[in-house]
Amino acid sequence: MTRSQRLRIVPSQFAVEHLANSTFPEDDEWIALVRAPEGLTVLRDAPAWVDGERWKGFYSDGDSHGLDQPGMLAAVVGPLAESSIPVFVASTYHADLVLVPDHRLQEATDVLREAGHRIAE
Repeated sequence: MTRSQRLRIVPSQFAVEHLANSTFPEDDEWIALVRAPEGLTVLRDAPAWVDGERWKGFYSDGDSHGLDQPGMLAAVVGPLAESSIPVFVASTYHADLVLVPDHRLQEATDVLREAGHRIAE
């Protein structure tokens, strides 16, 4: 069963960092943090002056869902995986932020539309 969603492209560009020996970043410019045995993963807005991979995000646009609705994230990342588009995901209580490499945004948008999702730019 397809879980068609209304997604919007977040205007920000994001950076994903791994801080191997940290438990908290030194600044407060982060968007999401995940602490794991191998270190800290930090999601933040990508500063214009920093080199490195940049990511663009798709976020539920008015179609928030609860934790008890299975398949919502899979409906988005599944088609992207089938097209070999890498993702990084940060989930909230109501929705998911699905990031794709900036240079593959148009391809990812086309794939998600083909899968039945509505994309607002």
